[in-house]
Amino acid sequence: MSWETVVGLEVHVQLLTATKMFCACSSKFGDPPNTNVCPVCLGLPGALPVPNEQAVRLAVRAAFALGCTVHPRSIFARKNYFYPDLPKGYQISQFEEPLATGGALEFVSAERGPVTVRIKRLHLEEDAGKSFHDRVPGMTAVDFNRSGVPLIEIVSEPDLRSPAEARAYLTTLKQILKYVEVSDCNMEEGSLRVDANLSIRPVGSSELRTRTEVKNMNSFSGVERALTAERERQIAATERGEEVVQTTMLFDAASGEVRPMRSKEEAQDYRYFPEPDLPPLVLTEKWLAAERAALPELPAAKRERLVKQYALPPADSAVLSASRGLADYYERVVKAGVAPKDAANWVMNDLLALSPDGETLAPAPERLVEVIGLVSGGKVSRQTAKRILGEMVSAPKDAALAVAERLGLLQVSDTGAIEGWVRETLAAHPAEVARYKAGESKLMGFLVGQAMKRSQGKADPKAVGAALAAALAR
Repeated sequence: MSWETVVGLEVHVQLLTATKMFCACSSKFGDPPNTNVCPVCLGLPGALPVPNEQAVRLAVRAAFALGCTVHPRSIFARKNYFYPDLPKGYQISQFEEPLATGGALEFVSAERGPVTVRIKRLHLEEDAGKSFHDRVPGMTAVDFNRSGVPLIEIVSEPDLRSPAEARAYLTTLKQILKYVEVSDCNMEEGSLRVDANLSIRPVGSSELRTRTEVKNMNSFSGVERALTAERERQIAATERGEEVVQTTMLFDAASGEVRPMRSKEEAQDYRYFPEPDLPPLVLTEKWLAAERAALPELPAAKRERLVKQYALPPADSAVLSASRGLADYYERVVKAGVAPKDAANWVMNDLLALSPDGETLAPAPERLVEVIGLVSGGKVSRQTAKRILGEMVSAPKDAALAVAERLGLLQVSDTGAIEGWVRETLAAHPAEVARYKAGESKLMGFLVGQAMKRSQGKADPKAVGAALAAALAR
């Protein structure tokens, strides 16, 4: 029997705030354990929570970017469960009346083409602490620094049909969230965490069967691997006649296997009820309209505009709009007078080659324009320009011309010097000269390369080619 995979994702995103959701403690990652804590985030008696306005603003921004309906009134709720890293014995979240519902995210699936995934809800909540099982022998240590850090949870409908689609969805979601500066989405620091719900059904069926939840995935590739393993496990169990049980599964990245953690609790097991210490979150229409108007151009719109405005191929537009910073960089180069396609080639091929992560961009756009000007003005070769750019990464304030002069990379256009290198080249390669004159025109490239070597790369390649052609014609 052929099986279809059904996947829905719950994505927890840490908001890019300086302080926690309901107190003034720092939300900074990496500080010594249990140093960013106070009576509020530790849940001490008598401490009262106060919502973080910036966290609300970022959550609304994310909701609008995903096309959600933001509700002017939402309710904070207590999600009750007991775990060592939850100091209050409950988590402040939202349940029956969330901040936003009904959005959508579009991406391109390698299997199905354009796909639209419905966003069921987006709500605010606070994070729990973090347990460490390897710090103290025979004991579990708990760091409450993360307790109370503001999160949004983005819950999708089960519209994904493969592990690869789940990865593509997450990649698109991360791009949007970073575009609107809601989160740094750093999975290594826990800023973006994914829980995935997966079930299988016969191809052609519309039934939603028993699902399992997969956790402990610390990369998008890990999500794809974990869901692939869980899908294969469910198919094998079903074909053996076994029943799939609603279970939480943990992914072991080292072995590539999933294993049961616990039976999945139903929502009512959390005993949600409205948070008595917080009034309803009420947002005015004027405030919401201002937040919607402040949204930047989103990735899909930017890709389309770059194609139309600059006549770029869609593939170039996709690369240049990968991040908001990269797209802004490209447009600054174009506005400085560089032809759009030339600017795209320089940014994609030369600038990005120097970036460690595709987002750290150096030197500044004005400096890249200077380098391009040196090439178009015949002062340096295209190859030499790469070396100049590399030098400018560590010396970003230096002008391109100054760097070229300091490294002795300015091209020699002196006719006498070039003709001398050409004569030496022809004298050193009589066999190749004879073959060229016999009709092997492709040897011109070889001879130009040899002359450039004699000039130590300083000669103008066009002038060398012209001098060689004239000498060989005699």
